[in-house]
Amino acid sequence: MALAIRLARGGMKKRPYYRIVVTDSRNARDGKFLEKIGTYNPLLAKDSPERIKLDGDRAAHWLSVGAQPSDRVARFLDAAGIRTRAARVNLKKGEPGDKAKERAQVALDKAAEAEAAAAQAEIDAKEAAEAAVAAEAEAAAAPVVDETPAAEEAAEVVADDAAAAEEGADVVAADATVAEDAATNEEPTA
Repeated sequence: MALAIRLARGGMKKRPYYRIVVTDSRNARDGKFLEKIGTYNPLLAKDSPERIKLDGDRAAHWLSVGAQPSDRVARFLDAAGIRTRAARVNLKKGEPGDKAKERAQVALDKAAEAEAAAAQAEIDAKEAAEAAVAAEAEAAAAPVVDETPAAEEAAEVVADDAAAAEEGADVVAADATVAEDAATNEEPTA
């Protein structure tokens, strides 16, 4: 027979009162028991001495013959100093659900992308600053040559004016030649 030390509920509706009993583990919760070794009244204050009453000698006897306490009774026995209880840890209890894990992963991904973008922007800014410094150094080292578009346009305008002047001189000379030919070939009209 497997012995258990557990709570058997008594009291009224919404007014629980428990007996700490030694029973066969196959019996019903509130069914027959071998011995009552204490009481537990959860409605009393936690520091009240009447909250938990436990016969330590009888509990030690039943533990020595192989009775297994329930988790709640094991807490009572540990508090009374009769039997030490290893703390139980439920690692899954505080773990977030699947949706919360997905939201957290999305947030981590966005943060990583923002961090990578900030790092890339910083690298680009450094490269642009280095290029500007290099361009200034080249400009300072190179001889000064006026290669501005305005200077080039002015030179082209001057060249165009000179070409137009030559053409104009050729046209004037041609007109003078035509006028001479016309004057020599003219016949008097009567």
